Amino acid sequence: MKDNVSTQPAPLAFGDLQGCHTQFRELLIKAAPPDGTPLWFAGDLVNRGADSLATLRDVMSMGERAVPVLGNHDLHLLAVSAGIRNAKKGDTIDQILDAPDAEDLLHWVRHQPLAHFENGMLMVHAGVLPQWDVDLVLELADELQRALRAPNWKETLAGLYGNQPNRWTPRLKGIERLRVTCSALTRIRFCNAQGEMDFSSSGGLGSAPAGQMPWFDVPDRKTRDVTVVFGHWASLGLTLRENLIGLDSGCVWGERLSAVRLMPSPADRTLTQVDCTTCRVST
Repeated sequence: MKDNVSTQPAPLAFGDLQGCHTQFRELLIKAAPPDGTPLWFAGDLVNRGADSLATLRDVMSMGERAVPVLGNHDLHLLAVSAGIRNAKKGDTIDQILDAPDAEDLLHWVRHQPLAHFENGMLMVHAGVLPQWDVDLVLELADELQRALRAPNWKETLAGLYGNQPNRWTPRLKGIERLRVTCSALTRIRFCNAQGEMDFSSSGGLGSAPAGQMPWFDVPDRKTRDVTVVFGHWASLGLTLRENLIGLDSGCVWGERLSAVRLMPSPADRTLTQVDCTTCRVST
């Protein structure tokens, strides 16, 4: 298992910002992390909130202190910029696409990782398949992020959309292998014991399709020996377990934005939240 051991203060991890810049700054002030504290972001920095451009600029300005992973909304930004997908109702990414330095902004987004592992903490946007251990997660994430940084990245990105194949097998190659990786890391909520993903429901725990369960509740999940930090699942809400930290508490839906100090011992982890009533998006 490849673990980057850090001597820095314990990271402060944020849930999906989704362009809610005012709330992010409020939460950062409220949490008051010590100087030098790494700031982890569980994906979806942009889209749906009121100020995606300011949010993106703010995180970028933090340099190496910021540790983001890519989420599905971040990939959507890249796809719209590349002409692969059309903008959706409620998107707030035009302000990024129309910015005078849009090329630099998009280049930065495209070069962010899809998984980060340090001090026994694995951060991804959505989740991991139960058959993957940490080493495999990092290997597959590295394959995908290298493909997205390559000159033919638009071709790769276009091939990532689709629900099939929905199950991992080591025999997968090429774009199908990358698509399964992307689906798990940026979209998964429910799967069955064999790791077959189901994308028909985005509701809470009670909305699991027949035979499906939350990815993190699959028995004998191979990442159960580390703490997985993730976002993506607003209807799940804040989820804090000994080896699981779900941080999407629905800020963009008018609920709360959450940050957790990632101390090694669960008893020492501290939660800070701010109200996001003014960030609620229209449906």
